[in-house]
Amino acid sequence: MKAIVYRRYGGPEVLRLEEITKPVPGDDEVLIRVRAASINPYDWHFMRGTPHLLRLMSGLRRPKSPRLGADVAGVVEAAGRKIRTFKPGDEVFGTCKGSFAEYACAVEGNLAKKPETVAFEQVATAGIAGLTALQGLRDKGRLHRGQTVLINGAAGGVGTFAVQIAKALGAEVTGVCSGKNVEMVRSIGADHAVDYTLEDFTKSSRRYDLILDCIGNHSLRACVRVLNANGAHVGVGGPSDFWSILAGTIKKPVFSLFVSQRFIGFIARISREDLEFLGDLMKTGKLSPVIDRRYSLDQLPEAMRYVEEGHVRGKVTIGLEAEIDAASVATAQGQAQIATP
Repeated sequence: MKAIVYRRYGGPEVLRLEEITKPVPGDDEVLIRVRAASINPYDWHFMRGTPHLLRLMSGLRRPKSPRLGADVAGVVEAAGRKIRTFKPGDEVFGTCKGSFAEYACAVEGNLAKKPETVAFEQVATAGIAGLTALQGLRDKGRLHRGQTVLINGAAGGVGTFAVQIAKALGAEVTGVCSGKNVEMVRSIGADHAVDYTLEDFTKSSRRYDLILDCIGNHSLRACVRVLNANGAHVGVGGPSDFWSILAGTIKKPVFSLFVSQRFIGFIARISREDLEFLGDLMKTGKLSPVIDRRYSLDQLPEAMRYVEEGHVRGKVTIGLEAEIDAASVATAQGQAQIATP
C-alpha cells in the first residue's frame, strides 16, 4: 500500500510517499481503508520532533514509527477478534496512528460510525480539532445556554469548530480573527467578530463568561480584565517550545489561586461518545466543518508547508478515495485476467 513515511525529523522535505506493507489489525483494532484524513499541528510537531520533550515518546534521534496522521475517515476492512462495535463495511471516523496512508489501524474506542448523510471529508476533520473544541467549551469551560463566550483564533481548525459548537450549546459567541476572515466567522454563526488587527479584545468593555483561547497571545492578567467574576479561560493553543509550555502549565493553576476566575489548560481525550455527538451535529446541519484546501496523498509535503505557515482557514484535508478506487479497479482487472483461461 502507499503511505507517507518520515525516517528523520525535519521539515516537509523529510516526507516520502512509499510502498509499505499493509498493516494487520490487532485483536482490539480495526483495519480502515482510508478515504480521507486531515492535518493538525499535532502532525507537524511529530514531523519536526518539537518541542524536544516530545522525542521521549516519539524517539530521541529519529522517529520510532515512520507513520504520520491522526484524523481519519474510511471503511472498515477487517476487525480484530475482540471488536464488537464494528464490522467490515462499516463507515467510520475518528483518530488512529498513520492515517496518511491507504490503510491504517485504529483501536475500537477511537472511532464512531459515520452518519450516512455526511461526507468522509467532513468527518475526517473532526477528530482532534472537533474534540478539542467540544471538550474545551463544554467540559473544561462548563459552557451552558445563555452564556457569552469569546473564541480567540476563531478562523482556525479548533476555532471554526468552537464557534459552531458554542452556538449549538446556546451561547452568544464572539470570534477573534484577522480582517479577511471576519465574514467567514460570522457566516458560521458568530454573533460578533473582532478583527485583531484593529482591536485588542482584552481592552474592550465587553465581558465574557468563557474565553476559549486557541492562540495564547495575551497575558493571563490581560484576560482577567474581560472575564466575568466567575468566568473561565481555557487555553488550547500557544507556544510550542518546551519551557513556555512548562511555564504555562505551572502558571495557570497558580494564577487561579489569586483571582476569582478559572484558568485551565488541557489536551483533548479521544471519546467515542463525543465523536458521535459531533457526528450528530454534522448530520443535523448545526456543524459544517470549514475546509480551506484539499490535497491528495502525494501532495502531503505541500499541504504540510501550507499548514505550518499558520494561516489556514478551518482545516486542510487529504483525500484518498480516488487513489484507492483506482487501485481497486487495477486489482480487480488483474484478478480477472488471472481467472481468464
